[in-house]
Amino acid sequence: MYFGHIDSVADADKVYPAAIAKALRYLATTDLAALAPGKYSIQGDDIYVQVIDTPTRDLSETRPEFHHEYIDVHCLVHGKERIGFATDTHDHKVVESLPERDLYFYDSAGPHENFLTMTPGSFAVFFPWDVHRPAVADGEPMAIRKIVIKVAMRALEQRS
Repeated sequence: MYFGHIDSVADADKVYPAAIAKALRYLATTDLAALAPGKYSIQGDDIYVQVIDTPTRDLSETRPEFHHEYIDVHCLVHGKERIGFATDTHDHKVVESLPERDLYFYDSAGPHENFLTMTPGSFAVFFPWDVHRPAVADGEPMAIRKIVIKVAMRALEQRS
């Protein structure tokens, strides 16, 4: 997992794998507030953007998720959000599987779940071994806009 702010990604090519650096450059150079909700391609199905307007919810109303094929790059555009995260120990019960979306939900993230506080411009990168729980309210629930860039694991092997 990586965590940072899009204002500090000028040297992304030196720090991150090429596919993740490409996603971070997109976040840093795009007017994210001007995008309509929906899906946009950066590099076909290997790297694409989801613009999501959603409310945050109480922790008890959220579920930990994980993916097999894609890395998630979350970036908050407006509002405030907490995202839970933990290393996937594979000892939790899968309560819902949506393989066509590479989306799986656990009943719990386990006792080692920690939380990031996302503010506008914050980004977090979750790999398939990172269980994550997005859209958790930080205090009162609120409307947020977030960007999730999906980066296929196979894209990590490609050169930019």
